[in-house]
Amino acid sequence: MTRQEGSSPNIVLILADDLGFSDIGCYGSEIRTPNLDRLGHSGVRFTQMYNAARCCPSRASLMTGLYAHQTGIGHMMADWGSPGYRGFLNRSCVTIAEALRVHGYSTLMTGKWHVGGPYNSLDAESWRAGDPTHPIPTQRGFDRFYGIVAGAASYFYPRTLMRDDAFIPLQTSDFYLTDAISDNAVQMVKDAAVQGKPFFLHVAYTAPHWPLHAPEEDIAGYEGTYRHGWDSVRTARHEELKGLGIVDAGWHISPRDEGAPAWAETPHKDWEDLRMATYAAQIAGMDRGIGRILDELRGLGLDKNTLVIFASDNGGCAEFLAEDSHPHERFRYDTDPLDGRSIRVGNIPGMRCGQADTFMSYDLPWANASNSPFRRFKRWVHEGGISTPFIVSWPAGIERPGIVHEPTHFIDILATCLDVAGAVYPTEYDGHEITPLAGESFLPLLQGRDWTRERPLFFEHEGNRAVRLGRWKLVSAFGHDWELYDMAEDRTELHDLAARDRSRVAELARLHDEWARRCGVRPWDGS
Repeated sequence: MTRQEGSSPNIVLILADDLGFSDIGCYGSEIRTPNLDRLGHSGVRFTQMYNAARCCPSRASLMTGLYAHQTGIGHMMADWGSPGYRGFLNRSCVTIAEALRVHGYSTLMTGKWHVGGPYNSLDAESWRAGDPTHPIPTQRGFDRFYGIVAGAASYFYPRTLMRDDAFIPLQTSDFYLTDAISDNAVQMVKDAAVQGKPFFLHVAYTAPHWPLHAPEEDIAGYEGTYRHGWDSVRTARHEELKGLGIVDAGWHISPRDEGAPAWAETPHKDWEDLRMATYAAQIAGMDRGIGRILDELRGLGLDKNTLVIFASDNGGCAEFLAEDSHPHERFRYDTDPLDGRSIRVGNIPGMRCGQADTFMSYDLPWANASNSPFRRFKRWVHEGGISTPFIVSWPAGIERPGIVHEPTHFIDILATCLDVAGAVYPTEYDGHEITPLAGESFLPLLQGRDWTRERPLFFEHEGNRAVRLGRWKLVSAFGHDWELYDMAEDRTELHDLAARDRSRVAELARLHDEWARRCGVRPWDGS
């Protein structure tokens, strides 16, 4: 027996990892993502949804409806002692799962957690469930969990794989993490469907985060696609984005990043093509898994009253993995636990990526293409670092599919989920006073009504700062002056107006300073 239409909707929140703004088909990409494309064209696509620039802070905001610093994850998982930088979710916040479980929802998660402090991935026995400085999903509102607690892992041999509250050893040689996340999500949907109550399912893929790991048959489907280079990909995606109505035709594409050479001057072109082909294969595999989840919902008759959300935790990742320069990665991943092979860590020209004994990234030039037409990358708060494709589908609740251009943020997602479910954000939970919600529900946008944020949006990560108020954005990279952009005219951030409008700069900077003090933001020292 399955639940009938008309009751509180199921909610499926899908998160990709390090996926750029233009990396899926319905946001301009050449990568084949038919399931996400169908979801996007039948639902609502947002053009100005913002994340928090990097994995841990974005996940903290997504889970809690607060700015990351308010949750204790102002940077990453290291504990710096001050309240905003403990590296794990504090008890002054409540997760979506905690709030919805109180409201009668089953709460399920499969995939990457990464908001529970640092782990020794080689010594599972050194960690124990119940440690408040290492909360896992089942301690923060989820009834069931399958996935990894750390930030990255081999797709073939992940070391921190867990089911519920216990680490589980890998016992098969044909394991692939993306497929395992999808498999468990599908099974959780099946199990939840017979319980007679709504469910919240968080599917947190690691794809397409490094390392570049994918099945050979998936890679083969893209080899040769990128032989014309990153400049061509950026331009083609920009043109497609304009044609789709995702970006304004008047916004010029940002110049190729100064860290990326011209394609004509690039050695190892076949190897570069292979790296991007492997990255594309990772995304295609994720899309295939999403299709299986959607098919299961449809087969059970739950699709019409299920709210499905898709986003990425930050922009494309420009991190370069140099050979012999990442001993901590070698320490974490150097031994295949099943056959003893040694993993070679690093972007080694000429070496074929994708296999279990390699550990590569796709690097800055391809990340620049992923974020087309914007500037910068993951970790920065210029548009390339914080802009995500964002899709919402809910057949029972969305009457008119379309495109939404209003600025929104990950902090708004919890508020919207609670609004859709008819649930209340608590002032107290489990004996702890809860920080007031920072986000605002954008449910009116899903219903075709007008909606505009009441409060500005703020950003800070590693000293990169920004504030967005209406059409204006004030932004600075660490160690640099404020830049001011009119986002209605220039969202690709090419024409800095700071020198012409110093009074607006001063006012927006004042707002950012007040927010930083209120949220416990520490000055960044560059370390």
